[in-house]
Amino acid sequence: MRIEQTSLAGVVVLVPQPFHDDRGLFTRTFDADVFDDWAGAPGTAARFVQDSQSRSRRGVIRGMHGRRGRGEAKLVRCANGAVHDVLVDARPDSPTFGRHEAFTLDDSEFRHLYVPPGMLHGFQALTETADVCYRIDTPHDPSEDVAVAHDDPDLALGWPLPVSVVSARDAAAGSWQDLLTLLR
Repeated sequence: MRIEQTSLAGVVVLVPQPFHDDRGLFTRTFDADVFDDWAGAPGTAARFVQDSQSRSRRGVIRGMHGRRGRGEAKLVRCANGAVHDVLVDARPDSPTFGRHEAFTLDDSEFRHLYVPPGMLHGFQALTETADVCYRIDTPHDPSEDVAVAHDDPDLALGWPLPVSVVSARDAAAGSWQDLLTLLR
């Protein structure tokens, strides 16, 4: 497994090395030693306390979600299908504050993202079904939830497919400007 830097401060892509043979394939989807070497702190990987999974149909958008307060760090990967995954830096003290970057996560390359606390995260399913797995470092606290509309004109995220379904919660999400006011 290797780690690739991205254009967003503190965000990296973990790239497994799948082994293919006549049976199919095998890949290690996470290696705590590699992660800890990157983080520069032994035991950092052990902080992950919760694993979650979502399944979405083609065109579904989930996001843009984040946490206030202590926030949450997470590892995100697509175990089945493919997604267009988007991160927005919502950390006011970050050198990349307000910038976003998109990634394709799928079940053939097995790449996954390390998302530090303070980022907004969302994705769109590109295949008939897509299963996204999240490894999170703090228990979910709904009182810290924040959301920004996936189609906010200030962010101009540019989703690749027409939107098929958005949850009621995501449809009611505020704007990037609303979040900026909240963060001040």
